[in-house]
Amino acid sequence: MKILAIETATVAGSVAILDDVEGLVGEVRVDVKVAHAERLMPSIEWLLRSSGVSVNDIDAFAVSIGPGSFTGLRIGLSTVKGFSYATGKPIVSVPTLDAFARTLSFCSYTICPMLDARKSEVYAGLYKWEGAACNKILHETVISPAELLKQVDGPTVFTGEGVKIYSGLILNVMGDKAIFAPPSKMSPSASSVAELAMEKLKQGIIADPVSLSPFYIRKSEAEVRWKG
Repeated sequence: MKILAIETATVAGSVAILDDVEGLVGEVRVDVKVAHAERLMPSIEWLLRSSGVSVNDIDAFAVSIGPGSFTGLRIGLSTVKGFSYATGKPIVSVPTLDAFARTLSFCSYTICPMLDARKSEVYAGLYKWEGAACNKILHETVISPAELLKQVDGPTVFTGEGVKIYSGLILNVMGDKAIFAPPSKMSPSASSVAELAMEKLKQGIIADPVSLSPFYIRKSEAEVRWKG
């Protein structure tokens, strides 16, 4: 079984193909200030061509569903919906922070992925590996970094674009209990999205492409203004 996964929750977008027998077929990760709308399809086309895989060889499409950039999430979701409608293959949605935490495989410390939510807040969660499972101990939330750190206890690995912004605060509060992930692990990964999606697909868990929408946590500025 092959899954094509898309991760566009942050500027550092990526796409990956995972085979349940052969493993990771390939992944493209690009962290540049070029809109996902401009680079997502070229990245997918390059990966498919380089891997010798056609869209029709793909058994399911996976997408990072959020939280994250409103625009990025919409682009990723609309892309997999287009593939699903064109091929008749299912979509598997994966929570962004769940997949992000899994990039630090079998870490013995608490893991805290933090994405910039603007307005002096972050999208964050807390995770802990127990055996082969990466368990969520604080569900996804939008929160000020100071309030988040009040809920963090013990040595913790911090990762994500939010960490780059608030590293000074993290160090001031956590001291030597703060561990920063290496650069290669500082952004979400489509391959981790694919791994979680493969598990869900084997359990028969797929999404309804019609009703599937991004997991924003909070309303967009447009929604807030319209409601007001």
